[in-house]
Amino acid sequence: MKKILVTGGAGFIGSNLIKELMLQNFDVVSLDNYSTGNSKNEIQGAKYINDDIENIEKLEDNFDLCFHLAAQSRVQPSFKDPKESFRVNVMGTLKVNEWAKKNGIKLVYSGSSSMHHDPSDSPYAMYKFLGEEVCKLYKKSFNVNVEIARFYNVYGPGESIDEKFGNVIGIWRSKISKGEPLTIVGDGNQRRDFIHVMDVIDGLIKIGLSKLSHDDAWELGTGVNYSINEVFGYFKNKFNIDSLYIPEQPGNYRETLRKNDDTLKLLNWEPKDRLKEHINQL
Repeated sequence: MKKILVTGGAGFIGSNLIKELMLQNFDVVSLDNYSTGNSKNEIQGAKYINDDIENIEKLEDNFDLCFHLAAQSRVQPSFKDPKESFRVNVMGTLKVNEWAKKNGIKLVYSGSSSMHHDPSDSPYAMYKFLGEEVCKLYKKSFNVNVEIARFYNVYGPGESIDEKFGNVIGIWRSKISKGEPLTIVGDGNQRRDFIHVMDVIDGLIKIGLSKLSHDDAWELGTGVNYSINEVFGYFKNKFNIDSLYIPEQPGNYRETLRKNDDTLKLLNWEPKDRLKEHINQL
């Protein structure tokens, strides 16, 4: 049985990953400082350590695999506290790579589709870019067994229903709970590749257990994108709610869409477009 560490294990993606790993009978440990994670997300049978990512070196060294998901994960909060975003997303990733190098542990890093845009668009984009570069440095120069899994716009069970750290679906769910109109940034024609969290989990586990190595990153996107206006249409049909257009925000990309099919072709990964189904089930 492999012993697996999940950093950020009390968060949205981390908790879904731990749940699936437990179902597959792995021995799982979470490292999370609960700054955005929640104890309600804890999965019975897993071990939870409440500590900061920079303290990863304190952990025992008998892990086989680490999924590094701990991050400051949204664009707008990174503008408000770029220093903390750098500390977690860059220095934290450096510490994780050092720990993996010292202990000979395979590492899967959660990259971002923001990599395909100008990193200087936001502190978040820059620091996720630098996180990937740190991983590539340790892979090439220190022979660390690290793979990058590049996430697109993840949604699904356990998503953050929060107007600060939630994605557009989480923000809108929060608005609905308050009876407020759904805010649409800019003209709403920006397009996003929405990927269901269980497809991300399936991809992560395949990457983690595979002996294949990617020279760049494994892309975890559906390969289909929707405009924000189209997504609002699904919400309107479901909840009969109004929209409110607000000014454009910095770091708001015009389009995200999976760049290659390597994960599908090489790892037999088959993501499904479940966005409309998910919204209808809310």
